[in-house]
Amino acid sequence: MIGIWGSYSSQFLFVIGTSTLVIFGVPMAIWPIQWAKTLRWDIPEQTDLAVYYGRCLGCVAFVVGTFGVLAAMNTAVQVFYFQFLLACWILMVIVHVYGAVKKIQPITETYEIGFWFGLVLLTLSFWPNVPA
Repeated sequence: MIGIWGSYSSQFLFVIGTSTLVIFGVPMAIWPIQWAKTLRWDIPEQTDLAVYYGRCLGCVAFVVGTFGVLAAMNTAVQVFYFQFLLACWILMVIVHVYGAVKKIQPITETYEIGFWFGLVLLTLSFWPNVPA
């Protein structure tokens, strides 16, 4: 185990972990409707299902972020966590491309394709060195 500033991979995981918590995990888990409105979703009068899904996804983002911070401090799990992140980011690209092609999402979600693809590239760029 090393400190979070011990390698670029550790630093990357710490930034991704804390950013995921602040941008997605906490807001989506606590204020899912406001978070959706910020991203220009039209929210109908009946919002219980949207709140439920928003909180569920927010909790997942909270866990992803928390474990990113923990993985930043433990090089033994970093390759696994990078694989996990890469799978998440690739699936997010696919989901957002699908929504764009089907025209079933606001433009902000379509813009997110670049965001998620950027995270794919960043994750590959900061991939931890594995001792032989």
